[in-house]
Amino acid sequence: MTTAPASTTAPTVPEYGDRVIAVETAGSDPIPDAERHGTPLQLLWTWASPNIEFATVYIGVIAVLFFGLSFWQATGAIVLGTALGAVTQGVLSLDGPRFGVPQMVIGRLSFGFRGNMLPAAANGLVAGVGWFAVNSVSAAFALNTLTGLRPLPSLLLVVVVEILIGFIGHNFVHTFEKYAFPALAVIFLLAAVWTFKDAHLGGGGSGGGIGGFLLALSAAWGYAAGWNPYATDYSRYLPRTADKFRTVLYPAVGLFVSVTLVAVMGAASATILAPKDATPTAAFTGHLPGWLGDLVLIAIILGAISANALNVYSGAISITALGLKLPEWLNRSVLVVVSGVAGTAAAWASLSDAGSAYEAFLLVIAYWVAPWLGVVLVERWFQSRTAQDAELARRLGDSSFTNWPGFAALLIGVAVSVPLFSNQEDYVGWVPKHHPAFGDITPLVGFALSAVLYAALRGRKASQ
Repeated sequence: MTTAPASTTAPTVPEYGDRVIAVETAGSDPIPDAERHGTPLQLLWTWASPNIEFATVYIGVIAVLFFGLSFWQATGAIVLGTALGAVTQGVLSLDGPRFGVPQMVIGRLSFGFRGNMLPAAANGLVAGVGWFAVNSVSAAFALNTLTGLRPLPSLLLVVVVEILIGFIGHNFVHTFEKYAFPALAVIFLLAAVWTFKDAHLGGGGSGGGIGGFLLALSAAWGYAAGWNPYATDYSRYLPRTADKFRTVLYPAVGLFVSVTLVAVMGAASATILAPKDATPTAAFTGHLPGWLGDLVLIAIILGAISANALNVYSGAISITALGLKLPEWLNRSVLVVVSGVAGTAAAWASLSDAGSAYEAFLLVIAYWVAPWLGVVLVERWFQSRTAQDAELARRLGDSSFTNWPGFAALLIGVAVSVPLFSNQEDYVGWVPKHHPAFGDITPLVGFALSAVLYAALRGRKASQ
């Protein structure tokens, strides 16, 4: 009697898989099928927890205090701007299970391998340094208010935790967001009850008009869409067979509901008279009973850590997506530390004037994300009509692949919209200078111009 020879091909055993307490080794390369795990549901809390924090509260605050809107006007701008950013977050998340790579790698289809270096570098800077600094500052102020510890030591304590979570990697980030979510949701809902009880919802409004509304809309959209360049970073480990509808739905709902509710609460809090010379976090919690105020300060710290776990992780991933031949030791985990240190330095520098810095930062994000998104969405539309996944995957790893129409449309969109339409304290473009009622429509112009220009140029290239 003879026996069949044993198979010489052993089953692939995941090295990382769904382990939580393990340092992720993957960078920007495609995730193998053996490493794929999870369900779309995890995207719900992964995109909800990071937005239940003080940076989101401040979107509503600046809409009332800085842009001169009434509470109801601010609410309209927040709902509309957030909805636009949340929908695209869901749509882009689909490409995670499809290709298994970070969002900035997928950008190579739109801008070419080398052309994509510009948006990837921009996202690395914005996520790992800019957003990391913004959220770390709010956490530092909360810890300072809660304990009396000076702002700088408070900042250093917070950033160590943020960097550690990003250093461990993907699975630990998802797990942290999952367990942070119920605590953040309950505390902020309690704070909302007290805030709306004390708020003057018929108040606010110092003549912001349509210009103030457009500014608030751009800020809310910039905040929500600011997550779009990270979308597939947290869906790329999902199996290829993951339900497409849920992969779109859960990140969109998580982002929209959390940002809208928290930012609207911020608008309501801005109608309550705050103590003079209070820090931003102390002003927000000043009307709350002592026990709840302390809980909210703890939640502000936890929410900032939740947000920055994503920011520092995606900032590092974006650097790996540049496609540069980095030394072997300079891997994703080390880049998280480098990015976190740079973000800490930026946070330290902005401790003295956090409010104005945040207002400008929100709008600047939208200045580059809008043209980028215009090109990316048009490219997705073209792909759905012509290309096959296998060919697209090949292009993602092809260093010779070029797509000059996408790169040109991005640059032209930024070059036209920012000088003509931006409305910043240090620079006012030609349009708002001569027509103040326009406020700041830079993102709208940048998005539309880059999308239309790319559609025309790409269509012409394809027909040649």
